[in-house]
Amino acid sequence: MPRVLEIRVGAPGDALDRFEAAWNRVAEGRPMKPLRVLTLDDMPALLRTLSPARCTLVETLRKAGAISIYELSKRLERNYKNVHSDVTQLVALGVIDRDADGLVSVPWDLLRAELSFQGTRKRNRALTRIS
Repeated sequence: MPRVLEIRVGAPGDALDRFEAAWNRVAEGRPMKPLRVLTLDDMPALLRTLSPARCTLVETLRKAGAISIYELSKRLERNYKNVHSDVTQLVALGVIDRDADGLVSVPWDLLRAELSFQGTRKRNRALTRIS
């Protein structure tokens, strides 16, 4: 089963709705499936969080496996300080992991981004597979 991180743009109440649904599922005795969701307030927050440089960083890191930030900055041909800053932000959000030795990696097979339009049931989904 692929490990998926869902990245959503929506109101903070969306997380409460997911919690309530999970609570009801457990109360009814139905099995829980793990759900990893990062909810961002709006589209500008999503674009700041997953900028083109950060997307390239995540893709490069996924292909490389667990490596140091220094090695990652060399592979990206970017300034170490900037890569370190991006890694720190992405670790804080759960997009990438850092182990006890300081190596960073991408624990996800798939990042799924979803934009919910308030007041409608329409959903615009974009999938990004990390190879």
